[in-house]
Amino acid sequence: MASITQDVAVAAAPARTSAPPRPPASIVPLAGLPIAGVAIVGLIIAVATNSLWALTFFHIAGGGLWTGIDLFVGLIIGPILGSMSIPARVEFSARFMPKMLVIMPTLVICTLASGWQLARYLGTIESASPVHGWVVASFVIVGVMAIIALGLLEPANLAVLFELRKPQPNGELIGRLMKVFVYTAGITGAMQVATLIVMTKIGTG
Repeated sequence: MASITQDVAVAAAPARTSAPPRPPASIVPLAGLPIAGVAIVGLIIAVATNSLWALTFFHIAGGGLWTGIDLFVGLIIGPILGSMSIPARVEFSARFMPKMLVIMPTLVICTLASGWQLARYLGTIESASPVHGWVVASFVIVGVMAIIALGLLEPANLAVLFELRKPQPNGELIGRLMKVFVYTAGITGAMQVATLIVMTKIGTG
C-alpha cells in the first residue's frame, strides 16, 4: 500500500524542467582573464626588450593557435552546429562563446604586435629587403583577418551572449548569429593558410 501511494505521489508531482542555459554571471569569463593578462604582459616584455626568441614565439604560437581555432570552428564546429536542434545550439553557445570572447582578441593582439616588431627587428619591412613584397602581402592578409575577427566575429559573439541573457532567448536568432561566427571563422581560417604560405616564403628567403 505504501508503495502504491508513493508511486501515485511521484506521478502527480509536476515534471521538473531544466532552466534554459545561460552564460556566466559575467559575460567575460573572469577565470580566463589572468591567463590572457599573462600573455599580454609577456608580449609587452618581448616587444620592449626586442627579444628575437620571444617575438618569434609569440608570433608563431599566436598565429598557429589563431589558424587552428579558425579552421576547427569553420570546418568542424560549423557542420556539427548546423545539424543540431535550436535548444542544443543555445546550450552549446552558452558554454562556447564566453571562452572565445577572451581567446580570440588575445591571439589577434599577440600575433599582430609580435609580427610587426619582428619585421622591424629583422629589417624585412624595409623596401630594400628581398622579401619586402611578401611582408607587405602578409600585412594585407593579416589586416583583413583582424578586421573580420574584431569587426564580425566579436560582435556576433557578444550579440549571442546578450541574447542568452534575456528571459526568453531567441533560438533562431542565436542560430543565425552562430552561423555568422562560424562562417567568418572559416573564411579567416582559409586566409590563415595563405598567410602560412607567405610566411614560409619569408622564412626561406
